Amino acid sequence: MDISLVIPLYNEAESLPELEAWIARVMQENGFSYEIWFVNDGSTDNSWQVIEELRRKNPCVKGVSFRRNYGKSPALFTGFEKVQGDVVITMDADLQDSPDEIPELYRMITVDGYDLVSGWKKKRYDPLSKTIPTKLFNATARKVSGIKLHDFNCGLKAYRREVVKSIEVYGDMHRYIPYLAKNAGYTRIGEKVVHHRARKYGKTKFGLDRFVNGYLDLITLWFFSKFGVKPMHFFGLLGSLMFFIGFVAVIVVGVTKLYNLYHGYPYRLVTDSPYFYLALTFMILGTQLFLTGFVGELISRNATERNKYQVSEVLD
Repeated sequence: MDISLVIPLYNEAESLPELEAWIARVMQENGFSYEIWFVNDGSTDNSWQVIEELRRKNPCVKGVSFRRNYGKSPALFTGFEKVQGDVVITMDADLQDSPDEIPELYRMITVDGYDLVSGWKKKRYDPLSKTIPTKLFNATARKVSGIKLHDFNCGLKAYRREVVKSIEVYGDMHRYIPYLAKNAGYTRIGEKVVHHRARKYGKTKFGLDRFVNGYLDLITLWFFSKFGVKPMHFFGLLGSLMFFIGFVAVIVVGVTKLYNLYHGYPYRLVTDSPYFYLALTFMILGTQLFLTGFVGELISRNATERNKYQVSEVLD
């Protein structure tokens, strides 16, 4: 099979027939064999009934329906488990992504040799309240991940099948699939300017809270990529540094008192100095951070995937 499409959706019943017909036309015009996986993320409208009707008309339509709304990442992960096509393409169900982009995305994977191609909605039909935070978010993601993409969160992406089978998309990590792919060893990541269409039906399902959550997820992903299997390198170093600073500060406070006492200068009790309590706090926090790293190492050592690596080829 040439192409598998994974389309997560939530309350998009109005747009599904038009989207399916558009995809089918593009596939027929280009002679692609294909399947469409609609992942119904707990919709409260009749989206699933529409998918069932589309299935009766087109055997290439397949679907999964969640009992409740879990989010886009679980929907994508479930779709990735099902796909069989050589190239996997994801898109949103709201008709803002154009299926006419599919042939070029397929060519970039199969001919140009990319592992992943991400869409870039260079001209967007969104309000400033969405576009400005998006630009700041993408700039931060580029800096942290080292991947030069303009639009990490674009739903229109294409992958080689082995890429989606090698990554785990969870939480809200769908924003960082290129980063997940890079961490899994798939570094041939490209970008394509795609047409962004104005929403035709319904309203957006995303609020401004996604930008806050996005930054938190980015920090989490960065930490796990750097210290996921070696937490002591982070917590142990930071804890040792804090303990050392606190220990030196305690010595300075004590030596200062002894010096004043020896020379007959006025002095006060060590416990009257605020620096003593700051130093003690540093030592306690340093010890706790060091123990956190130690516990993290114990957990990592017993993890089932501690020595699971991405292998590209084997000569035996």
